[in-house]
Amino acid sequence: MLHNRRSVSFFRNFVFGVEDSLVSTVGLLSGIALAAVSRETIFLTGVVLIFVEAFSMSAGSFLSESSAEGYASGVDKPTRSNIVAAVIMFFSYFLAGFIPLFPYLLWSVDTALKASIFFSVVTLFGLGSLSATLSGTRLLKSALRMSIIGGMAIVIGAVAGIAVSRL
Repeated sequence: MLHNRRSVSFFRNFVFGVEDSLVSTVGLLSGIALAAVSRETIFLTGVVLIFVEAFSMSAGSFLSESSAEGYASGVDKPTRSNIVAAVIMFFSYFLAGFIPLFPYLLWSVDTALKASIFFSVVTLFGLGSLSATLSGTRLLKSALRMSIIGGMAIVIGAVAGIAVSRL
């Protein structure tokens, strides 16, 4: 099954936005939660991260897609598809970021930390499954790869939070 360049770009930005948002947000929140700060501070940090990174990732998407098209065509002129790719990146990052953040609104830090990690890994598994379904690749392999690689970032955030909190 062949797809045109535009749909590939949109798909790439969607998957990258959701994956990066889940991994970055849960990794940061895990590290901060394990550093024994208040629930309010964790939530505030998460909201700031989501807003800043959604815009940053969107800008990066626009600039990289525009640069790649300029490289391929020799014309330095952003297209409508560059803007659409950036919008997809923004909203996929923005919305996915609230999955690991939401538990901190409902529960204590200890419970929210576990729920945040659980919901994020389950969502990564679902994203890998969706990606495989849409691309026609092996479902379980894609789902596990997405979960394992994303889970590694969670571990890095947790280790950093523990290490820094002991300084």
